Amino acid sequence: MPNAPDYFAFYGLPESFRPDATALKRLYYAKSRETHPDFHATSSPENQAEMLRQATLNTDAYRTLADADQRMAYLLRLHGLLEEGKQEQLPPDFLMDMMDLNEELMELEMAPDAAAHAKVAQEVLALAQTLDAGIEPILVGYEQLPADHRSAALQQIRTYYLKKRYLLRIQQQLTTFAARS
Repeated sequence: MPNAPDYFAFYGLPESFRPDATALKRLYYAKSRETHPDFHATSSPENQAEMLRQATLNTDAYRTLADADQRMAYLLRLHGLLEEGKQEQLPPDFLMDMMDLNEELMELEMAPDAAAHAKVAQEVLALAQTLDAGIEPILVGYEQLPADHRSAALQQIRTYYLKKRYLLRIQQQLTTFAARS
């Protein structure tokens, strides 16, 4: 994400996957007051344009950092670990598990079965919960990691993020199947 704004620096916050939500909201409102157009109506057109740019940056920064999924994707892009449109590699063992789940989904699509649907939904939920539990200590501890250990943590978070996206697609398919039944 070359030349992307650093939202953490914008708010004077440390880079974190679990920032203090109250502090973030307080900073957002403070910046909103600073950059509100009503307070700059009599200033130069250049200053008005800059305040508008700052207000837009404030809104974008807050929306991104306040949402856990957007924040994670943002941080991964910021570190060059997530590129839009690029096919990302997932671990082979995870892909084998997903192939099995996809086969079960195809069977459900051809022959809807409420019990089989519930079983697959439970499997996907259990996988998601296991993923979440495994990554949480890394997300919580990231901010305290020495700089030379952050790269390895970011790689683990990237793998988690990609797996989670895959599982979300499967959950969406299950929801679609459930709606058709």
